[in-house]
Amino acid sequence: MNKVTTVIIGAGQSGLAMSQQLTQRSIDHVLLERGDIANSWRTERWDSLRLLTPNWQSRLPGYRYSGPDPDGYMDMPEVIRFLDGYGKHIDAPVETQTKVGSVRQNDGGYRVETDRGTWQCRSVVVATGACNIANVPPLAQQLPSGIDSVTPMQYRNPGQLADGRVLVVGASATGMQLAREIRRSGRDVIMAAGEHVRVPRTYRGHDIKWWMDQCGLLDLRYDEVDDIRRARRVPSLQLAGSPDRATLDINALAEMDIEIVGRLAGLNGGKLLFSGALGNVCALADLKMNRLLDTIDQWVDEHAPDSTTQAPYRFKTTRISSSPRLAIDAARDGVKTIVWATGYRPDHSWLDVPVFDRKGRLQHDGGVTGAPGLYFMGLPFLRRRKSSLIDGAGADALDLADHLQSFLADRSLAA
Repeated sequence: MNKVTTVIIGAGQSGLAMSQQLTQRSIDHVLLERGDIANSWRTERWDSLRLLTPNWQSRLPGYRYSGPDPDGYMDMPEVIRFLDGYGKHIDAPVETQTKVGSVRQNDGGYRVETDRGTWQCRSVVVATGACNIANVPPLAQQLPSGIDSVTPMQYRNPGQLADGRVLVVGASATGMQLAREIRRSGRDVIMAAGEHVRVPRTYRGHDIKWWMDQCGLLDLRYDEVDDIRRARRVPSLQLAGSPDRATLDINALAEMDIEIVGRLAGLNGGKLLFSGALGNVCALADLKMNRLLDTIDQWVDEHAPDSTTQAPYRFKTTRISSSPRLAIDAARDGVKTIVWATGYRPDHSWLDVPVFDRKGRLQHDGGVTGAPGLYFMGLPFLRRRKSSLIDGAGADALDLADHLQSFLADRSLAA
């Protein structure tokens, strides 16, 4: 039996940031990682993926990007080297190749069972993130034979796909990037677009993330939002980290001869059925984008009129067919692959602690659960809008480490 004050599960940016904060407070701890540091970045990403955030925004407590291209976007080998470097920089006590099988409460705190032994601890920080399982809709099980299903966690490059037309389901960052890449490989592509968040890559001479950072939009706290449950379900921004800093939106895909249809709504025999609300969905995305640009313009006028020499401007509205198809016969139209870019969900199947509601959803207040000493890191909008970004791990770790330290102190006084 191994004993330690705190077990951190997961050694990505969130787990490492928490480790740094606990070290600063002299709280003994261990990080348990099923693979190596940055395991999901190593094993569950497609070949060409780059971060959606500029390099300057790769910031962790006491550590930041220091390379020659602050306005570029890291590819996956660079992300892995960055996080590896941070682990060495803080001398993180990581136990790699250690898979957690269960976490249970006991009188002394928590018992953590792994495939390499058992840990007894007073507190646990779950830093496994929100992208453990691809969120594939149930209708995928009803697809007719001859159509392959692929998730972004399985996808590596277009060469692995069957010959034929490809339907990409989902118009957030992942779906947009994969649709573009697959089309560039020479395949015909159809994009089924549901709710999405349209933003330009650059505006008035700066990256959109720079503006959001400067305006404080990424620091918006979870307790300042009217409907935090809704905020945590907002799709990822339609962005790509390409070297040319190009905007990736539905207009850009349409210019590549990618057919745009509405949300995939169902199946009828061999026919794929799509929502007729595509026009409304795109109009709403345009409206929200312009509201964001209005916020930036107002901030410039009030706080930093010299931050840009470019005047405000607006982008063309999303252009779609006046009558997008509502049904596609998969066999007749040669659809051979569906890529399900429909989001992810966390895997907490190993967590045997009563912190879930009747629908299996985690209940927490900014990462603090109702189980004393059990915390979460790295989930969307956990404590701030930027919580799931590398840049958001540090601030959340600071808050939760303060709470954890107070919890341990109270326990010590009670004892």
